[in-house]
Amino acid sequence: MGLISLLFGWPVAPLRGVIRLGELIQEEVEREMRDPTVVRHRLEEIEAARAAGLISEEEEALQTREVLQGMIGGPGPVGRVGGPARWDEGR
Repeated sequence: MGLISLLFGWPVAPLRGVIRLGELIQEEVEREMRDPTVVRHRLEEIEAARAAGLISEEEEALQTREVLQGMIGGPGPVGRVGGPARWDEGR
């Protein structure tokens, strides 16, 4: 049985390697997105851009929500179809 699975499994080994590499990259990106140091640095960049007048208050709020959603593992950007409800909708 081992010889047969080796013969039939060997041609797809490179594909399995590529899939595993993709999984490792995804895990690393998710780990980085949840790293408090990286998140804090990104929030500081957003705040500095707002203070310098490079982005509007609305853009700052949107980018901040996106960074925080990435940290907690929420869905993608707010406002896309099927995305989460905005936190300030009830105001």
